[in-house]
Amino acid sequence: MLGAFASNKKNNVTDATTREYAPENPEDDIGRADDEYTQPEGAQEEAPTTFGATIKYLGPSVIISATIVGSGEIILTASLGAAVGYVMLWWVLFSCWSKSIVQAEVARYIVLSGDTYLRAINRVPGRIPGPRKDFAWPIGLGLIGFVTGLTGLGGLIGGAGQAVTLVFPGLNTIYVVGFLAVVAAYVLASGSYRRLENIMLVFVMTFTVLTISGAILMQDTEYATSPADVFSGFTFEFSTTFAVLALAAYGYTGVNSGEISGYSYWCIEKGYPARIGRFDGTDAWYRRAHGWLKVLRTDVWITLGLLTCATIPFYFLGAGVLHAMGQTPTGTDTIPALSHMFTETLGSWSLWLFAIGAFCILYSSTVAGVAAGARYIPDYLIELGFLSRDNVAARRNIIRWYGMIVPFIGLGMYAGFQRPALMVTIAASYAAMMLPMQSGITLWLQKKRLPKAVQPGALAVNFLRLIFVVQLILAGCVIYFTVL
Repeated sequence: MLGAFASNKKNNVTDATTREYAPENPEDDIGRADDEYTQPEGAQEEAPTTFGATIKYLGPSVIISATIVGSGEIILTASLGAAVGYVMLWWVLFSCWSKSIVQAEVARYIVLSGDTYLRAINRVPGRIPGPRKDFAWPIGLGLIGFVTGLTGLGGLIGGAGQAVTLVFPGLNTIYVVGFLAVVAAYVLASGSYRRLENIMLVFVMTFTVLTISGAILMQDTEYATSPADVFSGFTFEFSTTFAVLALAAYGYTGVNSGEISGYSYWCIEKGYPARIGRFDGTDAWYRRAHGWLKVLRTDVWITLGLLTCATIPFYFLGAGVLHAMGQTPTGTDTIPALSHMFTETLGSWSLWLFAIGAFCILYSSTVAGVAAGARYIPDYLIELGFLSRDNVAARRNIIRWYGMIVPFIGLGMYAGFQRPALMVTIAASYAAMMLPMQSGITLWLQKKRLPKAVQPGALAVNFLRLIFVVQLILAGCVIYFTVL
C-alpha cells in the first residue's frame, strides 16, 4: 500500500497550479525552510538515485522505531495475546499496517511544505481565543495529549526499571527508575539528533534480534505456534470483554498519533525539507521533491518492517505462552509476569534474555519519546504566541531543558501509579482518539496546500479516507468503553 505513496508524475506546472499553491498571506510562505530543525536555506541537494547512496540519508526510521516498538508491543500486544489467544492476530496486523500510510502522508506534507507539524495543524479552520493569539482547535487537543503522554512515559520508564530488577531483585525499583531518569537526562542534555540516532540504532538492533530469537526458539517447545493457531487469528473475531485492551493496543501498536507527528520532526532534523528547498515552481524543485519523496518512502518501509518484526513475535509469545498459562499481566508485576514468555519456553536462564530485550525496548522508547516531546514545546510556544520563530537560541535551550527535566516527571508518575500496564493504557486510549484527527487534517492540508504534481495518487488518498472513517469509529468506541 505504501507504493501508493508515490506522487502524480507530472513535472511541468501550469500557472493555475502555481497560483493554487500560493499562500494567502506572505507570512504563510509554504516551503520556507525557516525552522531550527532544517538545514539553512540554500542547502538544496539532489536526491540519491541508488539504494546504496540512499542508505546514508535514512535515519528517522531508526529513532521512530525505538519509540514505536515499546510499551505497545511488550505490554499491550503481549497482554492482548495473553487475554484472548491467537484470535486477534488480524487486529494486531491491522494496527501495525494501517497507520503507516498516515505516517507517510503526514511526512509528505511536512517535507514539501517546510511547515513543522504544529505549524501545519494550526492552519486548520476553527480558532480558539488564546492568551496571546488565536490558535486552531487541534492545538488544544494536542496539549491535552501531552498530559496523558506523560502518564505513558511513567509506564515506560517504570517498566524499564522493573526489567532491571528482574535480574537484580535486591534493588529497589523506584531507585532504579530514578537512576534511569538521570541517565536519560544526561543523554538528552545535548539535544543532538546525531547522538540520539546512534544510540537508538544500538537499542533497535538489540531488541529486534532478541524478540525474533525468542519467538523462533519457542517453536521447539510445547508452546509452539501451529499453522492452525495462525489461521485462527484470521477469523476476524473481536472480544468485547477485552475491548479497552484491544483499543489501547490499536492506539499504541505500530505508529501511534504521537509517533506520527514525532516522525515529521525527525525528518526535518534529518534535512529532507531543506534539501528539497523552498517552493519556486521550477522543474528543478519538482525533481528534487520526487527524488526525496522516494528516500522518505524507503525510510517509512524500514519503519514498517522493524515494527512488524518486533510486534508479531510478542503477540505470539503472549498468545502461545501466557494465554496457555492463564496469566494476564497487570499491576506492579507486569514485567515479571511477561518474563514467563521466555522462562517457560526456554528455561530460567532466559530471564536475562528477556530482561535485556525488555529494557532495550522500554528505555529506548522513554529516551526517544522525551526527545520527540522536546521538539513540540518550542513549537507550541510559537503557535500560541509566546515565542518568536526567529529566536533559535531560546528554542534550542527549551529542547535541552525539556530533555533534562521530563524524565524526572516520568519518575514521579511511576512512583504515584506503579502500574505500567494501566499507565500505558491511559496514554494509548487517548492516542487512539487522536488518530482520526491526524488523518482528516492530512487529507485537508494536502488538498489545500500542496501542488497537484506532488499530491498523493488516488489509491493513497482513497485508502487514507478509508482509514479516517475506521479510526473515527474506533475513537467513538474508545469513548464508549472507557468514558460512558
